[in-house]
Amino acid sequence: VGIRVNAVCPGLVETRFAQALIDNEEILEKVNDKSALKRHGQPVEIAGAAVYLLSDASSFMTGQSIVIDGGSTAN
Repeated sequence: VGIRVNAVCPGLVETRFAQALIDNEEILEKVNDKSALKRHGQPVEIAGAAVYLLSDASSFMTGQSIVIDGGSTAN
C-alpha cells in the first residue's frame, strides 16, 4: 500500500529534552565513556538521517531502525 515505517534511534543528543542529563557531569561522563566517540551528539548529526528517510532516496526502505549513538551500542 506504500506505507513505510522506519525509525531514527539517537543516543544522547544535546537538546532541551536531554539538558538535565548533559548538565549532570557524572551522568554525562558515564554516557560519553560508553560511546566509542567519547562524546554526545548534536542535533545536526541526527538531522541527515531524518532527511534521508523523508526523501525519495529511501523509497525502498521500510521496517528499519537507524541507530545514531556515537557507537554506544557497539561497546
